[in-house]
Amino acid sequence: MTPQQIAEQLGIKFEKQSVTYLNLCVKSGNQLMTSGHVSTMKGKLGADLTTEEGYAAARDCVAKILNSVWNTHGTLDGLRALKLFGCVNSTPEFIEHHLVINGASDLIHEIFGKTGDGYHARSALGFVSLPTGVAVEVEAIFEIKA
Repeated sequence: MTPQQIAEQLGIKFEKQSVTYLNLCVKSGNQLMTSGHVSTMKGKLGADLTTEEGYAAARDCVAKILNSVWNTHGTLDGLRALKLFGCVNSTPEFIEHHLVINGASDLIHEIFGKTGDGYHARSALGFVSLPTGVAVEVEAIFEIKA
């Protein structure tokens, strides 16, 4: 199956987006770069939310990213994931940021493969707050393969 078919089978929704204040996904040369996409879930890891809830929030961010990529590129097929940058709204004592952002990486691996096109670089960082109190924010860079 293709990445587009796998994503659809996983229940990811692809809907047309209207123009917003910022470009959610911009194409530059053979790369697609996304703005940060925030989770629907709100709260702070290490206080209100568990690592497992954060994992689900990071996965939600990537589902939203994939919709923006689809809106710009028209398909998930023919792409290679290059980089994910994950931001976790957490207490100073929380140390499982990487496990939270695994939710984002794991979804990329499911769709594009853990080796090959889904094998990506990644950062996972903790922040004292994120916009509107969301739990997680993720941005991504994809390569359009020739």
